[in-house]
Amino acid sequence: MKRILLFLLIVCIGIGFAGCAGNQTNSAEIGSGGTDDLSNVTLRVGQTGWSNFELMLKAAGIADTPYKVDYKVFQGGNLCLEAMASDNLDFTLTSEIPPVFSSQSANQGNFKIIAVSQSTTLNQELVVPKDSGVTSIKELRGQKIAYVNNTTAHYFLLKMLSQAGMKWEDVNPVQLSTSDGLTAFSGGKIAALASYGNAIISAHQQGAVTLVSAKDILSGNFPVEASISALSDTGKRAAISDYLTRINKAYEWTRNNPEKWAQIIADNTHQPYDQALATFKEGMAQSPDKIVAVSQKAIDSQQDIVKQFLEVDVFKTNIDVSSFWSHEYDKELPISDK
Repeated sequence: MKRILLFLLIVCIGIGFAGCAGNQTNSAEIGSGGTDDLSNVTLRVGQTGWSNFELMLKAAGIADTPYKVDYKVFQGGNLCLEAMASDNLDFTLTSEIPPVFSSQSANQGNFKIIAVSQSTTLNQELVVPKDSGVTSIKELRGQKIAYVNNTTAHYFLLKMLSQAGMKWEDVNPVQLSTSDGLTAFSGGKIAALASYGNAIISAHQQGAVTLVSAKDILSGNFPVEASISALSDTGKRAAISDYLTRINKAYEWTRNNPEKWAQIIADNTHQPYDQALATFKEGMAQSPDKIVAVSQKAIDSQQDIVKQFLEVDVFKTNIDVSSFWSHEYDKELPISDK
């Protein structure tokens, strides 16, 4: 009888523990990687401009991953993909343009697009100094315009010129990084600046005037890339799955806490809090941040960009962008509603 009672007690205790475990929320179990031992995995994540992913996950309280994350910051998505091509990154997010150029490198860039981050297209502009007197892009004929090569700035400058009935050769385009372009703009070395993000925010703080906005030129699709070498590693593949889920949860946190997130943005981009809050709210009103599964519409959007570059002889032959897209994580991500 005592043995039976002891056995029942052990069973009850076991069930009690199991019930408690089922009700707990563990940050390490957000994604599918939570069921694997990922303690020996290090996911190398590239960020553009500032430590937005890292700080967003920390603010949302979900930065405690079951794997290590090594964060690196680059000035642009093109530089993130250069690092990925040399196998120095596992995961990053860029605009639609850098992957097209990276795919033409010797090892096809060592990447696959595994998802799409739908986001705002604000702060992607062609700006001129406040006292320039320039009111149309046609007035920039023959003048120096700084742009960031192989990025959205490259693409939307081409589109803006085309829409104005102008050709690339009608202006004097100057390839500069985001920081060097801003410095040249501030020093009066160039007539206009085609750039994005912090560079445009800083230019406006110096009184720059928007000549043309790219908000209606760009799709709002920002590809998420993973290195082929990471995708072939079981541990890193699981870590990426988990990390994608965390980013979507962190995006949700920013929408629910705009004031807190705006303060983090302001602190790290050196802009006034009120401006950061207004810009964030405007961006969310235009397109709330969300990572979604790969869709044919997103692939077609990038293919249209290739067509634009072909028309101005940036590329000599067509590029089939579908060759570097992957559906590996489609079932784990929400479907685009756009």
